[in-house]
Amino acid sequence: MRRVVVLVSIAVSVALLAYATSVAGALGYLGLETRALARMLLALAYNPGLRELTAMSPEAVTAIVWDFRGVDTLYETVVFYMAIIAALAIYRGAPKVGGGGGIGLSLIAKVVTKLLIPMNIAVAVSIAVHGHLTPGGGFQAGAALAVVSVLLAVVFSASSFSKVGVDVSKAVALRSAGLVAIAVVVFTPLIYSSVTGAQAYLMQSYVKVDSGFAFPVEVFGQLISGTLIWLNVAEFLAVSFGFFIIFMLLSLREDVVRSALVGEEHGSQHS
Repeated sequence: MRRVVVLVSIAVSVALLAYATSVAGALGYLGLETRALARMLLALAYNPGLRELTAMSPEAVTAIVWDFRGVDTLYETVVFYMAIIAALAIYRGAPKVGGGGGIGLSLIAKVVTKLLIPMNIAVAVSIAVHGHLTPGGGFQAGAALAVVSVLLAVVFSASSFSKVGVDVSKAVALRSAGLVAIAVVVFTPLIYSSVTGAQAYLMQSYVKVDSGFAFPVEVFGQLISGTLIWLNVAEFLAVSFGFFIIFMLLSLREDVVRSALVGEEHGSQHS
């Protein structure tokens, strides 16, 4: 009963906060005021009437993260990938997939998980491709897809990675593909500027006051918000398989990792 009360309280609090922040004048009744910066960002997130300032994204958070403060997000993404590189360096010499036998959980758990994994993948992809329209984005979608690796390790045992054809090397390749895609989107305006001589800026998504460069805002009548959909999808790929790498490394048996690292240490001493 206590848990039910806690869950209901959280749900009611979230609903009230969402109402207060979305309904015009609601914050005023609570004695609160929206900051001028917040009002400006909300007004410019999707504003076809101000083409030189808007991000053309109905999802204000994505507009802020990948457009208004895109360079900050780029550096934050680099920090995350540096952490993954550090983990790969620590585990160098260890097996590429989770070793050991292991039978996993019960048959019921395995059947239910087999049904849930496709749903998980579908939800994650949806979060990624709709991140410029609805709450979500590349990082959230990547974290959602990474749950699949946890399910595989826990429900089917760590050896299941090799059975489904996933290993650290493939995850690194897919993560790298996501990073390359981000780099392509980020530097395309500068490449365009160097080729044509026209003014353009790093990570520029849409036209600016002194730059006519722009990524397409719509494709076949569907709003894609310039660079935002591409950056979300690329980050989704990079984040999801970045987490896959971490979870696969953590699923290795301690004795296997320890013996590999100790063996490497002894080998370096003899050399």
